[in-house]
Amino acid sequence: MEELVAQRYANAILSNSDTNIVSSCAKTLSVLSDALKSNNFFGNSLSSPLMSKEKKISIITDSLGGNVDMVLSNLIKVLGEKGRLNIIPSISKIINSELQKLDNKYQGVVKSTNELATSELKELEDKLSAYTKSAITLTQERSNLDGMKVSVEDLGIEVNFSKERVKSDLIDFISRAI
Repeated sequence: MEELVAQRYANAILSNSDTNIVSSCAKTLSVLSDALKSNNFFGNSLSSPLMSKEKKISIITDSLGGNVDMVLSNLIKVLGEKGRLNIIPSISKIINSELQKLDNKYQGVVKSTNELATSELKELEDKLSAYTKSAITLTQERSNLDGMKVSVEDLGIEVNFSKERVKSDLIDFISRAI
């Protein structure tokens, strides 16, 4: 349900013909989204029933400073009045996803126990870019996987190379061959 409501607000921002305003809103909403996710006090205070809607709105607008454009300011006011400030991360995700589609540039993640060399990461980016006909930028994350996982969420790509899976597939192939 939250995604449907967030989609309406995101569409309102995306319908603006000035791409500079849309990208500015996307950047600011991403910062707000990260703050809401990482700072429990900030997130909890915005969802507290003890704090007035006006106070919640002023907390966000004050934290953004005086250089907020009118579109974003109005969005925050409407979200605050409707008690929907908690959907800012969803709105941010939708807008960023749409901007990636428009630019045909996507971001992905490589998870593995060992860090890939820069040349290997670049080669992987090039192969995925050629396959999808999109510009793909990959970042690395350490994980405890016994192998490697590459995912580009917005394109629906997920590739998993696991030593255990290769081993089980090889055993299965040999047992069928016998």
